[in-house]
Amino acid sequence: MRVLLTSAGLETEEIKQYFMKMIGKDMLEVKALFVPTAAIDAGAIAVLPKCMNDLLKCGIQNKNIRVFDLHTGMGMAELQKYDVVYLCGGDTTYLLERVNATGFNKILMEYIRANGMVIGVSAGSLIFSNNLVGNLGLINTRLEVHCSDGETRGKVTYPIKDNIRLTNTCALVIREFPVELEIVGE
Repeated sequence: MRVLLTSAGLETEEIKQYFMKMIGKDMLEVKALFVPTAAIDAGAIAVLPKCMNDLLKCGIQNKNIRVFDLHTGMGMAELQKYDVVYLCGGDTTYLLERVNATGFNKILMEYIRANGMVIGVSAGSLIFSNNLVGNLGLINTRLEVHCSDGETRGKVTYPIKDNIRLTNTCALVIREFPVELEIVGE
């Protein structure tokens, strides 16, 4: 399990480097699935180039990035072709509805359990927390994004507190064996 939940993506050099280390592969070979589905209003759409740039600035080649808008489902065999799934921000409710309606929820969680790498940005992070009914249930807590003050850097202890707050310059890292949570960034 390799999940990076953020408010603003690979906003800082530290988070970018952390992602590159977690991916564990030459960035020129990395294949990414870019999911802009949540971006349904002008503000979120305007941020999409910045999100795409998150992947490009890490050295992922444009030809290795597939844009997938969740109008149809995707099977596990297809999803496993990608080294990372990047879930963009926008309307959390709409994103969660599309993820669940297409069956992508089950495939995505299977991918994560099989050590697939996921980056969530804002709404793309919130679908994994218990903020909404029908969420993906990765973390059993409420997640707040774009906070002016957030969690302290370091390991997150069990039981997880009721609310985790992320600034635009920190990320919640979720790893497994055993499940390990950590805040990186400030």
